[in-house]
Amino acid sequence: MKKNFTVCRGALDGIEMFFAVARHRSFRRAAAELGVTPSAAGQAVRALELRLGVALFVRTTRSVGMTEAGERFLVQAEPAYQLLAAAAAAASDLGGRPTGLLRLAVPRSVVPLIIRPVLASFAAAYPDIELEIAASEEFVDIASQGFDAGMRMGQFIANDMTALRLTPPFPMVVVGSPEYLARRGTPLSPEDLRNHACLRLRRTAGGSSPWRLTDKGKPLEILVQGPLIAGDFPTLLDAAIDGVGLAQVPEPVAVAPVKAGALRQVLAAFAPQTPGVFLYYPDRRQVLPKLRAFIEHVKTHLPPAPTLGKVL
Repeated sequence: MKKNFTVCRGALDGIEMFFAVARHRSFRRAAAELGVTPSAAGQAVRALELRLGVALFVRTTRSVGMTEAGERFLVQAEPAYQLLAAAAAAASDLGGRPTGLLRLAVPRSVVPLIIRPVLASFAAAYPDIELEIAASEEFVDIASQGFDAGMRMGQFIANDMTALRLTPPFPMVVVGSPEYLARRGTPLSPEDLRNHACLRLRRTAGGSSPWRLTDKGKPLEILVQGPLIAGDFPTLLDAAIDGVGLAQVPEPVAVAPVKAGALRQVLAAFAPQTPGVFLYYPDRRQVLPKLRAFIEHVKTHLPPAPTLGKVL
């Protein structure tokens, strides 16, 4: 049968005062150490003695001694008290300076765009912070799974999260390799995509995403077909480079291969805008110094997101 282990309410009240009195053998000096009045010190110890049902100190007008029960309590309780004090100090340390393990949940495509450009400088600036990156396209509950923050495109962030912009808005672009376009032709309108091999992104919920485009400001959804469905943009981009088909990816992801000549953008006039990438976390009041340090460092050191307008 499963037991329910609990600590009675108030069970730890007076413990710190007990150890202070035992250390100084004086209620007055113990009260001064803890910043309370001698009367409050005496009341705290008496309340502890009442809960335990035994006297812990022998009090006279000239001195304070310990009873046998007090000595036993001191010997057996002090190791646990020291562990509790050390744990409290460690937790307070995390709240006072940038230190500890910082866990971030990010999509794979975000790592080269945002994490890699600031990683070396952040590690040098904050040697007491250990950064853990969980790169996955899965939508995770960052609070329940122990992450300090996550990164996503803005349209995929829940309304109850605090969000901080990391990049400006950017379009979702359609790209294909020169070899593929020479073999299958260049699409000139969204309708032409029905005759092309279109590589699709798998939604977390299970279905593959349609391609979203715009036509003179009007949103379009195109149900495309193709030989590959993948769970992340880097895989789709690599397949497009290899000539498997056309891919629709965030513009910053496509800039390098387009600049290198491995891909060409098509249907540029129909590219829809996205809000950009955001860092998000549950509550501004819960931001520890380690996360605040990362946020400020990214703001200062992250270079501008690349755009195809600069390379085409």
